[in-house]
Amino acid sequence: MKKVCEDAVAALDGLLFDGMTIMAGGFGLCGIPEHLITALRESGIRNLTVISNNCGADGYGLWSLLASRQISKMVSSYVGENKLFAEQYLAGELQLEFCPQGTLAERIRAGGAGIPAFYTRTGVGTLVAEDKETRDFEGELYVMETALKADLSIVKAWYGDTEGNLVFRKTARNFNPMMAAAGKVTVAEVEHLVPTGEIDGDRVHTPGIYVQRIIRGTAYQKRIEQRTVRARA
Repeated sequence: MKKVCEDAVAALDGLLFDGMTIMAGGFGLCGIPEHLITALRESGIRNLTVISNNCGADGYGLWSLLASRQISKMVSSYVGENKLFAEQYLAGELQLEFCPQGTLAERIRAGGAGIPAFYTRTGVGTLVAEDKETRDFEGELYVMETALKADLSIVKAWYGDTEGNLVFRKTARNFNPMMAAAGKVTVAEVEHLVPTGEIDGDRVHTPGIYVQRIIRGTAYQKRIEQRTVRARA
């Protein structure tokens, strides 16, 4: 099966529908599938549930889907750096399921591994545990968290080959690899696309069996959410 697509629009062709659940990889503005996000916006699909650590930053990333009112619910860990997110949430226009960052990552990993639920101490005694099952293990109370899966996962990698084997670079390994495994269909965009066999198997973070379509992206911008520098002497 040929996995390489000409561009992001072609890669998403036939996969999108209103009301779907999408996982979007990345951490802050690092390792986000920006070309695929743009194609989602241009598609016009609505009522999306998006699972992502955050929802971009003002003017960038998933923020564009908020601006076009295509997202109805976010499952996230961190929603700072995004005034539009706050405005829509406080106005009752956007649903939010808050999840501690480590728990979010494990819920996604569990979804890809076929594990329906697990117990964790994180969130016990807080609003995070409200209406959730709890259980005592060795004298400590744990809360049960359910796995997360998606109709579509969109991820961004540093290197990929024509079979969909992926290598992530540094911070881009946050969330992208586990999301690639947790989607019914996974579409990847990569900075460097090479022939199959050129990536050492020991370097592969996500095997191609998890990736159905792949594109090579161009003109990536390395944005910084909050630039901090020392004061001049």
